[in-house]
Amino acid sequence: MSLVLSSRHGCVMQSEIRAMSIECVRVGGINLSQGVCDTPVPLSVMQGAAAAIMEGGNSYTHYAGLRELRQAIACKQKRFAGMELDPDSNIIVSSGATGAMYCAFQALLNPRDEVIVFEPYYGYHVSTLHAVEAVPVFIRLAPPAWSFSPRELEEVIGPRTKGILVNTPANPSGKVFSRQELEVVALVAERYDLFVFTDEIYEHFVYDGLSHCSLATLPGMRERTITVSGFSKTFSITGWRIGYAICDARWAQTIGYFSDLVYVCAPAPLQSGVARGLLDTGETYYQGLSVEYARKRDRFCHALEQAGLKPFFPSGAYYVLADVSALPGKTARERAMHILRHTGVACVPGSAFYSGSGGEDLVRFCFARDDRILDDAAERLLKLRFS
Repeated sequence: MSLVLSSRHGCVMQSEIRAMSIECVRVGGINLSQGVCDTPVPLSVMQGAAAAIMEGGNSYTHYAGLRELRQAIACKQKRFAGMELDPDSNIIVSSGATGAMYCAFQALLNPRDEVIVFEPYYGYHVSTLHAVEAVPVFIRLAPPAWSFSPRELEEVIGPRTKGILVNTPANPSGKVFSRQELEVVALVAERYDLFVFTDEIYEHFVYDGLSHCSLATLPGMRERTITVSGFSKTFSITGWRIGYAICDARWAQTIGYFSDLVYVCAPAPLQSGVARGLLDTGETYYQGLSVEYARKRDRFCHALEQAGLKPFFPSGAYYVLADVSALPGKTARERAMHILRHTGVACVPGSAFYSGSGGEDLVRFCFARDDRILDDAAERLLKLRFS
């Protein structure tokens, strides 16, 4: 038979995150592998979506998203990042942050263009680059601070380099890039005339007195930065798929056209709900997220220490990488399965976040769960001390 899958099929294979979630269901365990947040959805977000449905807001929206949502995003960025944005020319609402990133890659990258990616990386970033036939080039961050040097960044730049991808706060490491580190990225991007794609979906999950810096606000970076974010994490609406890209008007329209082609639009009434939530949500809500999740982080990381695992305390996001080299197994997958079999707690093999042979001594846990679930998981993980 001559019928075969396309050459792109390898980039959409099942992720380790979903694979471990399926294994977790099979054994009836506690799923700390997938980034699902248990924080309640703000009432105004739900009421806004329900009102839009009842009032007939159920048809297609403008390809760039509802104007009321784009205006609300512009206000949010002004308030938190000091960015001055035109809702009509700088903001594209798409189907989640992943959708916005995919459309930005489609608009700005050609086949075989290279994009520098810091690892450990979020797998969907790399898969999405492969999906548009671009080539990720990796820089390995050094624990425990997940640091890099300017020299390392410049060494991987070649004639086909088109961009740099920065995820801050980062999944899976929890790294929050400092302003100084972002200035290094900005300097290199300007020197070699590169785009910078940022994933800032965890911008409100930052701990230890640190603050999130949006790279597009650095001098000279507004026109070459595509800022991607969304509301899945902030409002606990992962299934709503409301994300956005912020960029110079020269890029926005084409990103919007690709979003229209692939998704038509994000769900109209859900866009209304998010717009309502942005207008009604005050500073205390966002500050509360950081306080609550810092507490969850400390609670769970101390539990990992008691279980004999070494956590790399994250500065942001809601994941923690832990050193599991003392556990039985030769690979991260074998060690993650050992944890699941002996404790019923699912995590993600660290190798899922590295190219080549990296991450075999690491696993990732998500601590964005209800305290009762985290306490149950902590108690179960203590079994590892005797396995």
